[in-house]
Amino acid sequence: MSSSPFWRSKSLEQMSDDEWESLCDGCGKCCLNKLEDEETGDIYYTAVACHLLNPATGRCSDYENRLQRVPDCLDLRKTPPRDYHWLPATCAYRLLSEGEDLPEWHPLVSGDSEQVHRATCTTRHRVICETGIDPDDLEDHIIAWADR
Repeated sequence: MSSSPFWRSKSLEQMSDDEWESLCDGCGKCCLNKLEDEETGDIYYTAVACHLLNPATGRCSDYENRLQRVPDCLDLRKTPPRDYHWLPATCAYRLLSEGEDLPEWHPLVSGDSEQVHRATCTTRHRVICETGIDPDDLEDHIIAWADR
């Protein structure tokens, strides 16, 4: 039996559902509206979040039904890891798909689910709901903190 944590000894595809779900640190950054530069493919995050994101917790308020309620929400388990480039650089799924390890503030490493928030690697209390702005104004809400 391996003494390495599961995220170091298994590929994303080999993980159980519970292991997979535990990789989510609750930052909420994947729920931010993003803009893509059509010429360069660069992704720009905005401080505008999906209407299902709870800004106080950084978690989806209806995770079980999100795919039905939000047409462009993705099921990462059904998305090939090579397509995770749009996820923030701090995302465990992206990090592991790129051969990197989890950061020290990640709950699986630190043992503390609040550490991600103390490290300011989260959307908690930093976003506005998409229902409160005109979609044509997304460019006015581009942020630089999503990848740290």
